[in-house]
Amino acid sequence: MSDHTTEVQERDRYVCQACGYIYEPKEGYSQGNIAPGTAFEDIPQKWRCPVCSSPKAQFKNIGAQEGYSGFKENLGYGLGVNNLTASQKNLLIFGGLALGFLLLLSLYGLQ
Repeated sequence: MSDHTTEVQERDRYVCQACGYIYEPKEGYSQGNIAPGTAFEDIPQKWRCPVCSSPKAQFKNIGAQEGYSGFKENLGYGLGVNNLTASQKNLLIFGGLALGFLLLLSLYGLQ
């Protein structure tokens, strides 16, 4: 994987606050002549949301897709779970719930 590809993957995504459309820098927007790898800051100011036509000022930075979830200043606290990505946290939470449910069901076998 080249350095350029890694740089593109680490760029922040932006969401339209009006309709929820997410601009992905690594994908760009081919119908709007925005090449893949174009940072949101490099998009012309007159650009509008392709879904609802909201202005560029209506977009909010939501960070990189596979970065750490949570605030950067809190990553040093806790038992290491603050350094997990959002998908890893989901797996931990729902896996724990599934395990607890299976243990609860296993109690019915104790007769």
